[in-house]
Amino acid sequence: MRAAVFEGGKLEVVDGIEVRGPRSDEIVVRIGAAGLCHSDLSVVNGTIPFPGPAVLGHEGAGVVEEIGAAVTRVKAGDHVCLTTINNCGVCPACSAGRPTMCRGTFGKISKPFTREAADGSTEKLFSFANTSVFTERVVIKEVQAVPIPEDVPMASAALVGCGVLTGVGAVLNRAKVRIGETVVVIGVGGIGLNAIQGARIARAGRIIAVDTNPRKEEAARQFGATDFLDPSGQDLVQLIKDLLPHGADYVFECVGHPALIRAATDLLAWSGTAVLLGVPRSDAEGTFLVSGMYMDKTIMGCRYGTSHPQFDVERYVDLYRKGELLLDELVTKTYPLEHIHEAIHDLESGSLARGVLLL
Repeated sequence: MRAAVFEGGKLEVVDGIEVRGPRSDEIVVRIGAAGLCHSDLSVVNGTIPFPGPAVLGHEGAGVVEEIGAAVTRVKAGDHVCLTTINNCGVCPACSAGRPTMCRGTFGKISKPFTREAADGSTEKLFSFANTSVFTERVVIKEVQAVPIPEDVPMASAALVGCGVLTGVGAVLNRAKVRIGETVVVIGVGGIGLNAIQGARIARAGRIIAVDTNPRKEEAARQFGATDFLDPSGQDLVQLIKDLLPHGADYVFECVGHPALIRAATDLLAWSGTAVLLGVPRSDAEGTFLVSGMYMDKTIMGCRYGTSHPQFDVERYVDLYRKGELLLDELVTKTYPLEHIHEAIHDLESGSLARGVLLL
């Protein structure tokens, strides 16, 4: 089968990839659609260190083809949204209802894919983020699949598995934004747009979107922003304080740049919270004004929207079907897998909310 394989610092679509069958607690899913996320690009450009060869992609939806002997929650033919969290369910974090903090599975890498090497031997390939959806079939844990109604388009459903869980979840689960509070979202990409609509769903009072690409304003407002700022050549902190003299209750940094992380903390009101969602290089360091933190300010990390995937995916799909959560509007353009480099170019140029690969 075809797959987008990362190897030697490059990402190429190749044939001849095979995936093993399911173990007792696993399922095989035929991928229908896969979202292209900045985290995938971060592997290619070295921001996220990851070994190769590996099949990339982690935001997908598809149809269950085969199930292991112990699987009970899904069956062949079910449409499912895939998530990256293959939590064990029994460790202290899982028992406390924090599956994104599961130490039993965090950081473990499997090799479910194989191909024939040049010397005729069988070579194993890594899975990325427990999913690897840039291919036709994957094998995942049962807990990673959440059944969805068949009337939800695959391209839209795929985005729930990362961008929506991360962005909306950061607002509703991690920050717990309350009615009437003020929100600033720095970076209006896929994660930023979902943070914006998470704030809208939470009924935030004012939602200020920030991006240096003025073309992002229309989408930002469509998803719920009340204001849009392009800070190019200007002082971002002063621009925000012109709108919010006392600062923001919440700032979501969705870019992963140390200077913007510093700005996020400087923008906070007393008792305000900065939530860090962007992914900088693994060795990046940030700064903040220590004296400002004594006014009960908080800097908050957030992994995967502090999500409870089995609950949150169903909740978000239900909101989508009610017209309260925008999914179709996130899909700027679709591509065949062979055009993945065109999709990467479009994403890097800032012309996409999300590009989706159709398999």
